[in-house]
Amino acid sequence: MPQPIDYLRETASQTAGPYVHIGLAPGAAGFQIFRRELGWDIAGPNAPGERIRVEGIVIDGTGSPVKDVLLEVWQADANGVHAHPEDQRRDQAAEGFRGWGRVITDFDTGLWAFDTVKPGPVPGRNGSRQAPHISLWIVARGINIGLHTRLYFDDEAEANAADPVLNMIEHVNRRPTLVAQRSMRDGKPVYRFDIRLQGDNETVFFDL
Repeated sequence: MPQPIDYLRETASQTAGPYVHIGLAPGAAGFQIFRRELGWDIAGPNAPGERIRVEGIVIDGTGSPVKDVLLEVWQADANGVHAHPEDQRRDQAAEGFRGWGRVITDFDTGLWAFDTVKPGPVPGRNGSRQAPHISLWIVARGINIGLHTRLYFDDEAEANAADPVLNMIEHVNRRPTLVAQRSMRDGKPVYRFDIRLQGDNETVFFDL
């Protein structure tokens, strides 16, 4: 008689907890644990390209800002090259460009922000091109699994219309939830990108 197969149970999940920012971005939370903060500098001071600021808030299902969120950020440089081993053009990335970082929300206002350079378009599958974008991963108290989303730019309308990822979103009216709005402040471009976890105009999240 064949022996019955014992299946392992799925590991239980839990929320990130109220102190996730201390463990992942301690310097931003005011704790000098590491000699060098893990990824706070997104682009690096010498990376060429248009210098921009990106900011927003994370909004819960009641319409209130969530004030203890951590966001991880990934992006290409101004020429669309990722400083990552999986990018075959990584040796062409701008000198000193990192393209990765972590930011946390302000504990009083819920505002998160970072300075970087505007990314360029990147190659997609089957010869397609992806519009300039920034990838975000969001963790916070009350979220069991980190949420993945993308930030596109409203002044890249033509590229956005052809972007293969945006075009995968079946409900066309939800695509604008991934588009940041440009304005100018003190002579510098600022892109506003609010992330809504639930409710009306909920941000599109991707199952990766």
